[in-house]
Amino acid sequence: MRLVKIVLLVSLVVALPACSKMITPYHDQNMDFSGIETVAVLPFANLSGQRNVEGRVRDVFMNMFIATGGVYVLPAGEVARGISRIQIVEPTAPSVEEIQKLGEVLHADAVITGMLKEYGEVRSGTAASNVISLSLQMIEVKSGKVIWTGNSTKGGISVKDRLLGGGGQPMNQITEEAVSDLLHQLFLG
Repeated sequence: MRLVKIVLLVSLVVALPACSKMITPYHDQNMDFSGIETVAVLPFANLSGQRNVEGRVRDVFMNMFIATGGVYVLPAGEVARGISRIQIVEPTAPSVEEIQKLGEVLHADAVITGMLKEYGEVRSGTAASNVISLSLQMIEVKSGKVIWTGNSTKGGISVKDRLLGGGGQPMNQITEEAVSDLLHQLFLG
């Protein structure tokens, strides 16, 4: 019986690294990011199943992005007027031509689009916790080329939550952690 436990423990230790696949951010090596001075953050797509949360996540991202002082982030209202003016049908997934027109109207150097993949409470047995998964990309306006992508997933059910119970971290805290991770990927990646 003891041998079986040891074999299972060794198998678990060997298998764990395979479960935690890390997606590395993409940075266009030929792009001079110092030329990016003004950025428009478009509305995020929402695949999470939670209604109307993509706007909250976008606001957190925009506020934390502004706080870096690295670039000028256009206000959400100005971006909305630009989207309306050039009549982008699907602002969460614009075409290259729409991005270029929007860049001209807003005088933006780059556009950021995003997709909220998960947001809210997850359950496993009796344990519950909050989770967020967010993917972003930056598109250079002149060329219409993707120059950066990043992904972040924060929260979820930990071993401690499974064993001792608890609800994990608050949603606003893990949202800020995910956004901080994405900004780190953008500026330091």
